[in-house]
Amino acid sequence: MSAAPVASFIFALTIAWSLFAFSNENLYGRFMLHPYSVSRREHVYTLITSGFIHKDWGHLFFNMFSFYIFAFTLEAGNPMAGIPGLGHWQFAVLYIVSMVLSDLPSVAKHRNDYWYHSLGASGAISGVVFSFILFAPMTGMGIIFIPVYIPAIIFGPLYLIYCSYASKYSRDNINHDAHFYGALSGLLLTLALKPAVLHSFIVQVSDGVRSWMH
Repeated sequence: MSAAPVASFIFALTIAWSLFAFSNENLYGRFMLHPYSVSRREHVYTLITSGFIHKDWGHLFFNMFSFYIFAFTLEAGNPMAGIPGLGHWQFAVLYIVSMVLSDLPSVAKHRNDYWYHSLGASGAISGVVFSFILFAPMTGMGIIFIPVYIPAIIFGPLYLIYCSYASKYSRDNINHDAHFYGALSGLLLTLALKPAVLHSFIVQVSDGVRSWMH
């Protein structure tokens, strides 16, 4: 907690608010993103509050598991793995701004759909994951419960392609737009907050490619 106080606070707050929402329908009504209202400058705060509640236990577990894997290391760093870390206030900016930016395309897309709502931390967590990829592009990444891992530099583009495809054709009630734009937000914000990460990224990828060739 002392090494990553911002991530610890967000982790605890998200779990607490989500658990409270499970037994309080009124909280869902106040906190869920409603693009129809936001596009008309009403309940704009839900761009943030919607990221701290979840639909059910499964939704909460998958998002918090991903958060746990990446967020604490991203904020505090891991010297043993050669990851310097984003920093405390920088992590806060990355998380909240990614959360908001990931929802704006959904607001535009569903601005006339009165019945559309969205919730969950997926957009912000996608930002965290893609920020982590910039710091550790050769780290093995995969899908939970599937024991197959590929370098993050390959996993990232595949994830974006999937999100783009699913946004157009999937009917699974998942906001794939939030995943896609959250990921892009994480990349751009990290480059803005830590410009030196780009040089480190290039060096790591170059060294990794050379090791594959030999």
